[in-house]
Amino acid sequence: MTATGKVYLVGAGPGDPGLLTLKGQRVLASAEVVLYDRLVDRKILSHAPTTAEMIDVGKVLGEMGRTQSDINSTMIEHARKGKQVVRLQGGDPFVFGRGGEEAEDLRDAGVPFEVVPGVTSVVAVPAYAGIPLTHRRSSSSFTVVTGNEDPKKAESTLDWKVLAQLAGTLVVLMGWRNMPSIVETLVANGKSPQTPAALIMWGTEPWQIAVTGPLSNIVELGYEKGITSPVIAVIGDVAGLGETLQWFDNRPLFGKRALVTRTRAQAGKLSQRLEALGAIAVEAPTIEIQPLDDYTRFDSVVSRLTDYDWILFSSGNAVEAVFDRIDALNLDSRAFAGTQIACIGPDTSSNLRRHGITPDLIPDTAVAKSLLNAMTSLDIAGKNILIPKPDIGRDTLPTGLRAAGATITEVVSYRTVMPKNSKALVMDAISEGIDIAVFTSSSTVENLAKLLNDDLACLETAKIACIGPVTAATASELGLSVDIVATKYTIDGLVTAMEEHFVGGRDTR
Repeated sequence: MTATGKVYLVGAGPGDPGLLTLKGQRVLASAEVVLYDRLVDRKILSHAPTTAEMIDVGKVLGEMGRTQSDINSTMIEHARKGKQVVRLQGGDPFVFGRGGEEAEDLRDAGVPFEVVPGVTSVVAVPAYAGIPLTHRRSSSSFTVVTGNEDPKKAESTLDWKVLAQLAGTLVVLMGWRNMPSIVETLVANGKSPQTPAALIMWGTEPWQIAVTGPLSNIVELGYEKGITSPVIAVIGDVAGLGETLQWFDNRPLFGKRALVTRTRAQAGKLSQRLEALGAIAVEAPTIEIQPLDDYTRFDSVVSRLTDYDWILFSSGNAVEAVFDRIDALNLDSRAFAGTQIACIGPDTSSNLRRHGITPDLIPDTAVAKSLLNAMTSLDIAGKNILIPKPDIGRDTLPTGLRAAGATITEVVSYRTVMPKNSKALVMDAISEGIDIAVFTSSSTVENLAKLLNDDLACLETAKIACIGPVTAATASELGLSVDIVATKYTIDGLVTAMEEHFVGGRDTR
């Protein structure tokens, strides 16, 4: 007989995937079945194993969807098959959610369950709009109600007269459709029309819109701003702090969709930096790093690294490729004994240092020409120099070193290919609009052009950001108008250049 599994009722938080709790992430990572709501961010869902069965149980206002009874039955059915089931709900499952009802059904069915609380939108959404629900000088309490019931209804479950007289903060969830009636009823029952109010749409998301103003015309202000559900309303003196304590939606890249074309494995750091500045990072890798089909020559070179006077690393990928083979050949860092190491810049240097190697030479700027100049300033005539490289690349460095009298060995250490699903990802990203296209190498630009059949007109309105002059030159050659070029040719330098571009007033779109 199959042992009964377990159901975890997990709160996914209000929207921002960074607000998922550590326990929620851990439980999701071991889920076999996930039942998730419509508003749960896809990045949160990505924490589930690729083998997990994903079931969309979202409900859309005015549309037919799964009933609560159906959702409960589905959880019970999978748990009885011995599965670990995660019921993933926006916010907190026990705050204006169906978590209590689901727990009751699970208990009645004899299915073990556990509740993993989530960050509730009640407090998180106002906080992301710069609104504290309580403040020592203006509000010592707050009341939370749902607004999906018209307050003018004959038998309302809420006493709006009492709510209108409360001195603290009133938070109304799910009330946009009835907001005109809610405002009218509150004013009719004594709430001052001048009471500060705020409407927050899609709170904690990069497309959040917040509107503040007096209660009497907050609805009209919302209409003017294009407010639609989902909306949280905050009514009370603290709502007036939203403009002075604004921190989330005034970041330099707020709401801008940034196309990230790096390899999927390397996109994370760049995406995180962009998102920290308010951008919506859209990852659509145009290159992918793949191992070699045949390691015979590469292994032969790696097994005798001490034959070389210098090893030059022009990318972090080359570093990882060499150390992967060092591991495969049961070698260690002693394989570099007596050999000097040069790398193209600080990012590549960081890769080396993670493996316990401190480079002997790093040029002032992270481009091949600077590395060439730094090397040729030394006495390299007759020196044996190894350059691990990709299967495609420029020959600036080896050609210049040979001209200086060095003996150069170039060895292909990895392949760069076009990801299989890259065209679909790029087309999806572009169909929703791109504000910034971010390129970290010439290959990312060239491959994007290939994916688009050299028709880059879809990026005419986007800002083009490049990691350095070489990448910028490639973009220009392909017909793109480059707007941003990093002065420090690293990921950090590229992000800083984008931030300065928008903060400096050169572009405020």
